[in-house]
Amino acid sequence: MGSDAARLLDAADFAAQKHREQRRKDPEGTPFINHPLAVARILACEAGVTDIELLQAALLHDTVEDTDTTFSELEARFGGAVTGLVREVTDDKELPRAERKRLQVERAPDRSPRARLLMLADKLHNLRDITRCPPAGWGPERVQEYFRWAAQVVSGLRGTSPALEAALEAVLEPGPEPGPGSGGHAGRDSQ
Repeated sequence: MGSDAARLLDAADFAAQKHREQRRKDPEGTPFINHPLAVARILACEAGVTDIELLQAALLHDTVEDTDTTFSELEARFGGAVTGLVREVTDDKELPRAERKRLQVERAPDRSPRARLLMLADKLHNLRDITRCPPAGWGPERVQEYFRWAAQVVSGLRGTSPALEAALEAVLEPGPEPGPGSGGHAGRDSQ
């Protein structure tokens, strides 16, 4: 694939196709693709990332975990570096939810610098989304539980990006102010 823009658009198109039937859990049923697009935007606009492979990985970060995409498929189309980043941030869905969450906390400090950036941007978008409109069925305690867990993951990623860490502190410090009623988030962390 030619230019950086073409490579980035190819990843966005691939992710959009793979996530085409998925929706966020907000009342509007927002298309799921909005999440990886937002994560890539956070990296580019808030962290100043210009690394095309990292931005591609941001767009693709949920494809293996949440669709029928395989790592082999990603590698054939996007190469080893992008696939390696996606692999680093992909939970093993065969493990119980509690174990996946525990492993995210435990393994966060050992991730590569680029994977750490991706994880920070992912958590930042998820936390902002939950603050905006909590998922259906999530009461204040469940929202607080998610925020406590995310803070643990983020703690293991400290020293990666002052800009993203400051943005996360701004979201985490005052605690979430759940919106009225239900709505919300449909990222992999909420399941």
